Amino acid sequence: MRYEGKVAVVTGAAGGIGRQACLRFASEGAKVVAVDLAASPLEEVVAEVKAAGAEAIAVPCDVTQSAQVENYARVAKATFGRIDAFFNNAGIEGWVGPSLEYPEEIFDKVLAVNVKGVWLGMKYVVPIMREQGGGAIVNTASVAGLSGTPTIIAYGASKHAVIGLSKSAALEFGADQVRVNAVCPSPIETRMMRSLERGINPDHPEAVKRMMAANIPLGRYGEPEEVAALVAFLCSDDAKFISGGVYTIDGGSRAR
Repeated sequence: MRYEGKVAVVTGAAGGIGRQACLRFASEGAKVVAVDLAASPLEEVVAEVKAAGAEAIAVPCDVTQSAQVENYARVAKATFGRIDAFFNNAGIEGWVGPSLEYPEEIFDKVLAVNVKGVWLGMKYVVPIMREQGGGAIVNTASVAGLSGTPTIIAYGASKHAVIGLSKSAALEFGADQVRVNAVCPSPIETRMMRSLERGINPDHPEAVKRMMAANIPLGRYGEPEEVAALVAFLCSDDAKFISGGVYTIDGGSRAR
């Protein structure tokens, strides 16, 4: 019960990784603030967390909108009094295809959600953590932020940026006892990967999955709950001297 008496905020809470993070925090005693788009199955996630015996609220939010991000931070504090753990996780994959043909409007949207949304989250959560004497933030990057990504250029660029934001924030907010780390998952069994597989080969997405899995030393995609376990560790007091780190969870892919 590492999170007994503590409060966790999770963005992208209705997605595969976000949902599992909400459940993991709750299983360790946290009160959970689940954040996602209004049109997402957010209430289902909150109902599942409550059914497991934890307190939880849903706060609909478009993370690209400053007023809405400020609102979820304000509601979290008003409801539960504090924010101890912040999983800054909301993200989208964008388009798959040649970089020079990338639709400009989709490029802008990917950067807005994946980069601006992460920055806005820290902008409004860090002051709450600073006031209470500290806290922990984990931003979701990707292995796509560690190398070139020619067919998903906006996504790759955004995840490189998340790593940069995380390192800069760790340096800036360390004196406030606010820790900031980034996680870099490889392919995980989520809706996003189904979308990317179809984007790469619409006729045979299952062949794409087999190829990607074969390139992972452990021979499979990761599971959302495995990412959630890493996030729960990094936000806990077990990791209280860990900040500014970039942690792959990739089945050994980056060992090459």
